[in-house]
Amino acid sequence: MIFGRDKQAMVEEADALPGRPERIPGHDVVHTVLGTTIGAPYPEGLAKAMFGLGCFWGAERNFWQLDGVHTTAAGFAGGFTPNPTYEEVCSGRTGHNEVALVVYDPDVVSYDDLLKVFWEVHDPTQFMGQGNDLGTQYRSEIYVYDRAQREAAERSLAAYQAKLSEAGFGEIATRVVDAGEFYFAEDYHQQYLDKNPGGYCNHGFCQVAYS
Repeated sequence: MIFGRDKQAMVEEADALPGRPERIPGHDVVHTVLGTTIGAPYPEGLAKAMFGLGCFWGAERNFWQLDGVHTTAAGFAGGFTPNPTYEEVCSGRTGHNEVALVVYDPDVVSYDDLLKVFWEVHDPTQFMGQGNDLGTQYRSEIYVYDRAQREAAERSLAAYQAKLSEAGFGEIATRVVDAGEFYFAEDYHQQYLDKNPGGYCNHGFCQVAYS
C-alpha cells in the first residue's frame, strides 16, 4: 500500500487519470542500438508484437538483441489514460502496463522466437510483479494483433506450462489480450540499458527453457 492505494489493484476506468491529447516526446527518436526510427511508418513486410513482462528497460533489451528485429520501443498499453507520463503510470491510476513494442521481419525471426524470449526471461507465474517490482504496471501479458498471434501465444502458453509443471513450478498467470493503443514512453526510457549499461534490470534466464 502506498498512500492508501493498493498498487496491485486495477483502477476503474472512471477513476483513471485524464491524460492528454498530445503525444509524449519519445516516438520519433532513433534507436541507439539498431539505428532505426522507433516510430512508424515502418518498412513494408514487417510485423509488430507487444509484450508486458515487468520493467520495460530489460524487456526491451532482450528483444533488440535478436537478428531480424527492425526496432523496439518502451511504452505503455492496456490501460485507460491517453498519452500517459511515466510518473502517471507509476501512480497506478492509468491502468497501463509497461510494455516492449517489437517490430520484426518474420522472414528472419518468427513470432515463436519472440515468445521464447518472453517466456524465458521473466517469471510468468507472477502476474503483477517481477522481483521487487510490484504493481499493475508490471503485468505479465502478451498483446496480440491478430488471430494468428493469439493462437500462437495460446499454444506457447500451454507448451510452456507443461515445461514448468514438469520442473515443479506453478501455474502461469500470464494473460493473452488484444493489443490496443501503444503509447511511447519518454525518450530517456528508450534503450535505457544501452544508454545506462549498469542500470537496473531484473530480467534473465528463469530456470526453464522454452524449447
